[in-house]
Amino acid sequence: MRTPLGRVRNLGAAHSGTGDFWRQRLTAVAMTLLIVPVVVVVIMLLGRNQAGAAQILGSLPIALIMLLFVIASCWHMKIGMQVVIEDYVHSEPLKLISIMANNFFAVTVALASIYALIKLSSGV
Repeated sequence: MRTPLGRVRNLGAAHSGTGDFWRQRLTAVAMTLLIVPVVVVVIMLLGRNQAGAAQILGSLPIALIMLLFVIASCWHMKIGMQVVIEDYVHSEPLKLISIMANNFFAVTVALASIYALIKLSSGV
């Protein structure tokens, strides 16, 4: 249903609003499935030094689980914060700056975490 003015101006849904919704649900399901193995790995890491952590994270399945969890959680965080910014920041310049800062922060956290995982799991 569109108003007559909307039909004249050809304004309506952008047909792209559900993409982030489904991506956020997908990352939530991924994190739900990965949380138990991640908690088990964290418990295994308690009280270990760097060599012990490198030994545990050196296992390919454990490193992959941790890597997938980091990627899913950073992506989920980015989408969630972007929705909050879009809903509650009303100044367009501030909204643009906030979304850019959110993207930069999420990518920085993800890259730093991935680098740390690779460095620990390779033993270097």
